[in-house]
Amino acid sequence: MEFRKQIHYRYQPAKILTNKYGVTAIALFCSVLWGSAFPVLKISYAELGMRPDDLYAQIILAGMRFFLAAVLLFALVFINRQRMKITRHLFAELFVLGILQTGLQYFFFYYGLAHTSGMKGAVLASSGTFFVVLLAHFYYRNDKLNRYKVFGMAAGLAGIILVNADKSFDLGFTFKGEGALILSGLVSALGTIMAKRLSESLHPFLITGWQMFFGSVLMISLGLPGLKEYSLTFTTTAWILLVYSAFLSATAFSLWYSLLKYNKAGEISIYKFMIPVSGVILSSVFIPGERFDLLMAAGLLLVTLGIIAVNRNQDAVMPDNLTKRAS
Repeated sequence: MEFRKQIHYRYQPAKILTNKYGVTAIALFCSVLWGSAFPVLKISYAELGMRPDDLYAQIILAGMRFFLAAVLLFALVFINRQRMKITRHLFAELFVLGILQTGLQYFFFYYGLAHTSGMKGAVLASSGTFFVVLLAHFYYRNDKLNRYKVFGMAAGLAGIILVNADKSFDLGFTFKGEGALILSGLVSALGTIMAKRLSESLHPFLITGWQMFFGSVLMISLGLPGLKEYSLTFTTTAWILLVYSAFLSATAFSLWYSLLKYNKAGEISIYKFMIPVSGVILSSVFIPGERFDLLMAAGLLLVTLGIIAVNRNQDAVMPDNLTKRAS
């Protein structure tokens, strides 16, 4: 308990983390960073000569990305002389968080994406946002569902569907495809709630670093047995893209967990609808043959309206006496 109080006292919120406009700017920045992973991965696969259906190579690449991100964060924490000592209880929670938020989430995501269409993948990948809002409704007294959140989620989902409207879509369901993507969203939501609780005791950089370390070890362990020879042939460009993807993961998760510490999970999670939208838009800029069109513009508008609706007349900061879960 003494350690929890000490860390909580030392880590005082920056004004930008508690200001409505600052929260919006950081949340959108994180979403765009995560969205940039879409074109980066597509270009990386081409540079590495990786087949789109080579699941084990994709998992290994993701594991390398998160392991490198963890190393970058640990180095930053050490340079800034942040206290790295963690109690045994918190260490166990960080292990579980890493297995959920990095390991299982991305394993289910890649596995599901390999067994379904691009549009269904984009839509179902956003299920984590719905799960966070629902879990927050039952977990926190001041983060309940209301008509603005319902409208915001509906608008966000409609926006993602519009952005991906030119891709194939059907009502088929398999546990390998759609089921895995829903599981990815569920474990991501559980990880978000865990990360918010841990942020009361630990610096977000430490949470992110340990989460990615544990998750990356799991992913590499799962991917190595099925990795084929010459599945990953790194070029100079591929190495540069790997370093960038590690940087974007470390930055986005650290900033996101900083926001989670002082804001309602159900309200800032709506910004994640911007991830697939920004991913498609950035792909149209950097990948030949993909272009920005009216459907993308309409989808972006709908997601923006959803974000505005969810955050209408809401305070950015959660007072300490309101952050506790409902008893």
